Amino acid sequence: MNPTLRTPTSLSTRAVAARDWEHRAGEFGDRLAGGFEVAVATSAFQIEGAARDGGRGDSVWDSFSQQPGRIRDGSNASISTDHVKNYETDAALLRDLGVDSYRFSLGWTRLQPEGRGALNRNGLAFYDRLLDALLADGIRSTATLSHFDLPAALRGGWLNRDTAGRFADYVNAVGEAFGDRIDAWVTIAQPATVTIKGYALGIHAPGRTLLFDALPTVHHQLLAHGLAVQGLRAADVRGRIGLVNTHTPVQSATDRDQDRSYAALYDLLANRVFADPVLLGHYPDPLEPFAVELRTLLETDPDDLRTIHQPLDFYGVNYTEPARIAAGPTTLTAPDGQPIPVTSWPFHLEPFREHPTTATGAVNAPEYVAVALAELAKRYPALPPVYLSLAGGAFFDQADARHFVHDPARIDYLAEHLVAALDATTSGSPAAAIDLAGVAFWSLLDAFEWNAGYTQPTGLVHVDFANDRRTRTPKSSYRWLQHALANR
Repeated sequence: MNPTLRTPTSLSTRAVAARDWEHRAGEFGDRLAGGFEVAVATSAFQIEGAARDGGRGDSVWDSFSQQPGRIRDGSNASISTDHVKNYETDAALLRDLGVDSYRFSLGWTRLQPEGRGALNRNGLAFYDRLLDALLADGIRSTATLSHFDLPAALRGGWLNRDTAGRFADYVNAVGEAFGDRIDAWVTIAQPATVTIKGYALGIHAPGRTLLFDALPTVHHQLLAHGLAVQGLRAADVRGRIGLVNTHTPVQSATDRDQDRSYAALYDLLANRVFADPVLLGHYPDPLEPFAVELRTLLETDPDDLRTIHQPLDFYGVNYTEPARIAAGPTTLTAPDGQPIPVTSWPFHLEPFREHPTTATGAVNAPEYVAVALAELAKRYPALPPVYLSLAGGAFFDQADARHFVHDPARIDYLAEHLVAALDATTSGSPAAAIDLAGVAFWSLLDAFEWNAGYTQPTGLVHVDFANDRRTRTPKSSYRWLQHALANR
């Protein structure tokens, strides 16, 4: 498919008309019947805290957060929501919410502080307690094995092929430890975000600005995924196995050849280099004008591709927003707010001025989730069951004196995006071939949101970070989803 101008106008009116979901929880619950799995998600680095407890090691995000100007509010995640100390409270929130499953991540540096060697006894004990609490409340578990928190001790990070082997050893050990109690395993979450933001543009950890020279991190993460699948199966885990890739619908800003060419390049870099090897067993052919920049894709060992192309039990699709691409250098924003042109990155993102945005600046256009699913259905006809991850629900929350947050915008965002996905996968619709088996809403708790620090809350539950107890208060979005799930 050529990513040219294609705005899904037929859905725009429906999406606008669908607002005010706050008062339609029962109607929303009706859409979730029939075994459709509803989960909420978190990640270890963002919520756990206890950064110096029990022998936990530093991740690249610990190191990154200590560098002046890296985090918008100058904060870090050393305490965050203090989930390690409050996990029983959080398990109760999950139980009362009524979700089917909880997708969390196992902190690599809590379990293996240096990224190699025996698993840490204290880390094992914490996750034992968490899993037991989930089981006691009848909540299924989906464990992510790598969610951005690469051990800082692994020199070179994902630029180093050896990291894939270290990850495989870690995963095999974790599978043997927890394989009897975890219902589903995500090997790696959002490798495109790690490559683009962490190694190409430097706005995430580890803060490298390698641009096209970041491409080896694509291959090493995907190789780690394939080795992890093999390691989990060798450990005879009982849970299903998959990964979560970000998928971004891409269009060109104009019909000009240069914009169309760069849109196709962005689609390749953000989507296809991560999905094609996993789902088809090969990298996409490099686009002719960019053969030099993409030469890494031509030098792949066929044995590596066979390792990457493992049969999967499910495929996770992380959706945030569409991208509109135009020729011309990318501009980043420095910590002091000054623009920094990236002259050797030959394209940039144009805004979707016709749509509102979230607090993160993400385009709030639910109709594009249908575009993303239709593209997947066309490109990958043999997809396993798909689980949708809905990210981007950051809004300008205002807590009252009782720490309660009324957040109808978040309710509309989550409802409209999921309803668009459900509509797109019904019989006769563009993505009807996709077996949409469930959704994971991001996220359960307000938390440390990577380079935004605590400035962009995404949770269904408000956390008072000024209080040593990190008091939790369910928002109206939590109560709404609770009502919807009770009416399935």
